[in-house]
Amino acid sequence: MATVEQVRQVALSLPRAYEALVRDRVKFRVGRIVFAAFSADETELGFGYPKEARDALVAAEPDKFFLPRASDLRYHWVQARLAALDEDEMRELIIDAWRMCVPKRVAADHLRVLGS
Repeated sequence: MATVEQVRQVALSLPRAYEALVRDRVKFRVGRIVFAAFSADETELGFGYPKEARDALVAAEPDKFFLPRASDLRYHWVQARLAALDEDEMRELIIDAWRMCVPKRVAADHLRVLGS
């Protein structure tokens, strides 16, 4: 099971990422773009995800993933139950969400460093 601290550690290890507290909710940003956020009770994790792929993600594992509220469907966003994610899966989701927010060169440089 992934934890809040593990998410924080992964998110803050990424270039240009920082943590913000907005209306008592922890959010991780690059600039002004949010790439991951916790629900107020920190049991759910929202993260950037391609709109065109999220229905398939939710359909494949509905006990783990769900769509955001109707007003947020316009964003590239999906939600997960934090307790249902393992650490490796959470890491991959957070890094992929971050990659959607940074210039391709920044993501490529960081991933190259991780690969070496």
